[in-house]
Amino acid sequence: MLAGITAYAQRTYTPEQARQLFDQKYDMVFGSQGATLHYAVNIIGIYKTEGTIWYKGQKSKFIDEKYIAWNDGTTYTRVERKKQEVVIYGANDEARDKYATKFSFEPNNYTYAAYEEGDQLIITLKAKKGVKGVKEAQCYINRLSGYPEGVRVKVFIFSTTIKITNFQSGGISDDLFVFPRQTYADYTYVDNRK
Repeated sequence: MLAGITAYAQRTYTPEQARQLFDQKYDMVFGSQGATLHYAVNIIGIYKTEGTIWYKGQKSKFIDEKYIAWNDGTTYTRVERKKQEVVIYGANDEARDKYATKFSFEPNNYTYAAYEEGDQLIITLKAKKGVKGVKEAQCYINRLSGYPEGVRVKVFIFSTTIKITNFQSGGISDDLFVFPRQTYADYTYVDNRK
């Protein structure tokens, strides 16, 4: 009976340990080895989507029902399937995505806390005074696999949960982030680079 009670006991971490845990998980997703995951998000009826995303350092690619986008670290290229249009921006241009850029994030702008509950490790981030973008976040990590399962994010006055499945870290080729121009040769191109 004691073993069963111990298994379900909550463990809390110091702020320093919580930050260290967060940094490990953040690097697992955005580090040089790369990662991929399936996501589903519903921002209080304003924006709902799901798709697959790949990350590797400053590079990314995502696919959802409306768009495919490649960011090779220099150029952000988005294919709007229905319009048969290719829109090009600089990789860091905030105009490239009116929703994703609202979720700006700099790890040093937050305080950290963490605890274990059941089969999850929950890491909470709270924005320091004056920080814009993400005000608070809770990262849900599977304790057995160490993989993320979701992120609850508060931006402005609303919150949303991003559900994460099919997570895989490592084995991501740089070729994945190169826009295949020949595949979309007959699309209309709009170049918004400055």
